[in-house]
Amino acid sequence: MTALPATVRTVDRSTAAGLLAIVGLAIVYLIALQTDAGWPVFWISGVAFGAICQRSRFCFVAGFRDLFLMRQGRMLRGIIAGLAVATAGFAMIMATVVPNPGSGVLPSDAHILPLGIATVLGGLLFGFGMVLSGGCVSGSLYRMGEGYIGSWVAIGGVLLGLYAMARTWNWWWDNQISSDRISWLPTDLSYTGALVLTFALLALAFVAVSWWERRGFSGMSFTIPISSTAAADGEPDTTLTGLARKVFRTEWTPLIGGIALAAVNILIFIRYRPLGVVGELSRWSTDFAANLGAGVGELKGISDIPGCVPRFVEGTWFSDAFMLNAGIIAGAFTAALLAREFRLRVPRGPRRYVQSLAGGVVMGYGAGLGLGCTLGAFFSAIPSLALNGWVYAIALVFGAWAGTAFIRRFP
Repeated sequence: MTALPATVRTVDRSTAAGLLAIVGLAIVYLIALQTDAGWPVFWISGVAFGAICQRSRFCFVAGFRDLFLMRQGRMLRGIIAGLAVATAGFAMIMATVVPNPGSGVLPSDAHILPLGIATVLGGLLFGFGMVLSGGCVSGSLYRMGEGYIGSWVAIGGVLLGLYAMARTWNWWWDNQISSDRISWLPTDLSYTGALVLTFALLALAFVAVSWWERRGFSGMSFTIPISSTAAADGEPDTTLTGLARKVFRTEWTPLIGGIALAAVNILIFIRYRPLGVVGELSRWSTDFAANLGAGVGELKGISDIPGCVPRFVEGTWFSDAFMLNAGIIAGAFTAALLAREFRLRVPRGPRRYVQSLAGGVVMGYGAGLGLGCTLGAFFSAIPSLALNGWVYAIALVFGAWAGTAFIRRFP
């Protein structure tokens, strides 16, 4: 037999499966293109979101939890950087739609939400639940694509929590949310004033995170390992194979992940609306319940609220939001295959299943009450220059702190 030349390389199974997955992504895109104008955009955005999170290990839970658990602020600084980039992009989009913010008109698709007790309580519950379950809603979606069984259980808990919230929504609407005020910073401060305040607060948060991290590392020394191959070569591999390996095999930094996600958020907002995943999951939960004869009936005021609320579509179970959520799972799955990182990860004990489910339920109820998760009510709300985004963020911090204190009690 004739031996293969040394330059011929075989493709491992994971990479081959990843290439087939890319073909599958393209086929879904072409089908969506023939069905609805918005579906392809949301599909590509979801795929990009999932792939970015998978490669950068971008995780809102890690950003808040690690700050308290290990005094590490690397992930949270990436989140803050993403917020800064998205804020600049969102401001340009909103200024085009609403040139005069003092007119009383709001950019309808921005995540400018009612601000009140529900915002605070929703953020507290969500922060606690995401730490308990080990992932926020968007984080659990992309980890589903990586093979984490615990994340599938957590999303099941989220659906239960959202259903519980839907059962109590009308009470919250009548007694609280319907009378909550809408606070959009440009209305009182102009775009310039709102931007200056937002960037100042983000800079303050960045400095505070770094200070908190240094307090934890004082007196400790760390050695940063340097790859001997990189040191020996001296120059990066600029071949097509080398570049592909750097993109699909080398882990990205949280800073790159945060900025890349901000770019996706800006691009989808130009034509449609900012990123958010909870509204679609809420629709899933109410549809499942209705099919089982346990429907929740009419949800008061939902149609008048932007952001992460259910968007009911007559005649089909599919929607642009469905394409976004499914795209997150598919994008993470494909990226994990190409990186040779996909495998089924089964929790080692039954307690982990209970923890994932319980955390998901608490997180789901909080997401429904706060009208969004870390993605919609935080990562898309602060760039919308909405005060509710900052209040939700503060509540998230305290909820995550409580969740971290709780899980510390267990081995």
